[in-house]
Amino acid sequence: MSARAWTSFAIVSVLWGIPYLFISIAVDDGVPPAFLAWARVVLGALVLLPLAWHAGVLGSLRGRMRWLVPYAVAEIVIPFPLIAAGEEHVSSSVAAILIAATPLIVAVLAVAGFDRTERVSGMRLVGLLVGLAGVVALVGVDIAGDPDERLGAAAILIAAVGYAIGPMTLRRGLGDIDPRATMAAALTIAAVLLTPFAAADLPEATPSGDALISILVLGVLCTAAAFVFFGSLVNEVGAGRALVITYVAPVVAVIAGIVVLDERIGPGAIAGLALIIAGSWLATGGRMPARSRVAAR
Repeated sequence: MSARAWTSFAIVSVLWGIPYLFISIAVDDGVPPAFLAWARVVLGALVLLPLAWHAGVLGSLRGRMRWLVPYAVAEIVIPFPLIAAGEEHVSSSVAAILIAATPLIVAVLAVAGFDRTERVSGMRLVGLLVGLAGVVALVGVDIAGDPDERLGAAAILIAAVGYAIGPMTLRRGLGDIDPRATMAAALTIAAVLLTPFAAADLPEATPSGDALISILVLGVLCTAAAFVFFGSLVNEVGAGRALVITYVAPVVAVIAGIVVLDERIGPGAIAGLALIIAGSWLATGGRMPARSRVAAR
């Protein structure tokens, strides 16, 4: 990968490792999942739309609605509320570990013919099975006895499917567009689609200062900034390699949950994290991409 790709990778790994912490803070304060998703999306759109307009890149979106709407739905409208709803029942650490299964879902979708360029075989197929065993270990050991936790885990796994479909859609139909334009449009579409759900489930009281700060961080950093860097990364290295971010993001999330929220992870979570990361690594090629030199601009 180029130096620019490695930089994007590092930034997004952190920015997508910390949302689970801030989502947990907000929902624990009583912010409804749909409203939380809507608020962070609106903030992200308010940041990116002026930037994209000032850069003169919004015109490149003409004729791309048939890709933008499915991308916004898969990457934002479905996952954001589901993750927040899931974190009403499971810890931020468990949520992040389950999302780490996203590269495995990419591999499954490739096997099903969704994107032939991401198809797996040989050791990559072994990695797929190892990673799926990690999901089973986490769900079967740590949260098997609690129906609410199972429901929360199911919501987060459905969100992971959206996170798998989103980058594949991005690369297939929007890969030639400036990420600022793509993400500004996708966030705007998502804000519109989420508005009725947010309006139907408003907070019962004014959120606390911690919750408001969490929403601000989620909208500006974990949504607006992260999506621009991630869109650039997907365009350069592809969906499968870009999602190797999930090797690092769950570790960031687990550390943040333990340090800030005093969360404890059980044996199933530890085994699941190890198996999911190992499986994802094998399923996406079993090696880190080689470094490449970049010509000066």
